[in-house]
Amino acid sequence: MTPLAAAADAYLKMRRALGFKLYHLTWWLPDFVAFVESHGSSIITAALAARWAQQPPGGTPSWWAKRLSAVRGFAKHHQAYDPRTEIPECPFSRPRLRQPPHIYSDREIRSLLILARQLKDPVLSESYSTLLALLATTGMRVGEALALDDPDVDLEQAIITVRHAKFGKSRLLPVHPTTTAALQHYIRRRNRLCPHRPTPSFFVSSTGRRVFHQRFHHVFLRLISQGDIRGPAGRRARLHDLRHTFAVKTVGDWYRAGVDVEARLPWLSTYLGHVSPSSTYWYLSATPELMDAAGARLERFWEAKP
Repeated sequence: MTPLAAAADAYLKMRRALGFKLYHLTWWLPDFVAFVESHGSSIITAALAARWAQQPPGGTPSWWAKRLSAVRGFAKHHQAYDPRTEIPECPFSRPRLRQPPHIYSDREIRSLLILARQLKDPVLSESYSTLLALLATTGMRVGEALALDDPDVDLEQAIITVRHAKFGKSRLLPVHPTTTAALQHYIRRRNRLCPHRPTPSFFVSSTGRRVFHQRFHHVFLRLISQGDIRGPAGRRARLHDLRHTFAVKTVGDWYRAGVDVEARLPWLSTYLGHVSPSSTYWYLSATPELMDAAGARLERFWEAKP
């Protein structure tokens, strides 16, 4: 391992020890170090950082800025050990507008699950397909699902306990009987494939250990590409959009059932782990399906008026 690669590895270990959840950074930094060294350099320069950040060529300035920000953090740390290190400035505009979410259709979700089940590794096939199905049916954050241990999944009571979620909160998630049955099937298959697991993690990799977010996300992007699933304006659909999809479809079901949606929004907010219903409104994108359901309810209201 080269000195720069060792420094990057030590930086990542320090960040993890401080409690940071490192997602992209885990593979971005090694990739950046390899890029620097492939250009015959052993030090971080602003020019190389900017060139690396602008990959892939078809990316957006916002994406480039996010990549460069990861390098800047490492460069600021590493400059204390190597004064030759340059801290790159960010020349890319990074608008704070949120990207419109992609609301997955039932067909797209089925396609993702089928592709996940076709993975060559039988353990990953079971874990990834079940994990995707759980995200779609509960709206959990992917980090929450990956952090589940066996005791957190009570299939007798049909309740999942999410511990130490965002803002340090925990919550209970009642799940549908079909979800319970699918999780029971997964447990049986997992235990046959990994009879001696070294971890209590509910979702496991082929080694029997907890699934890493980065590896799961990498496979997810491959499945999205294979399924040709695209978000708004041709953008790539995101994993987090499954959470948006769950919220929109839940509210759509409420509209069709004729229940008081406003009264139930705090329920959905609590289920999703939001601080308040105001945080949930962003998830309720004005999709045609949701607007049709709301419009139909409004028509029924006016027809019922004397």
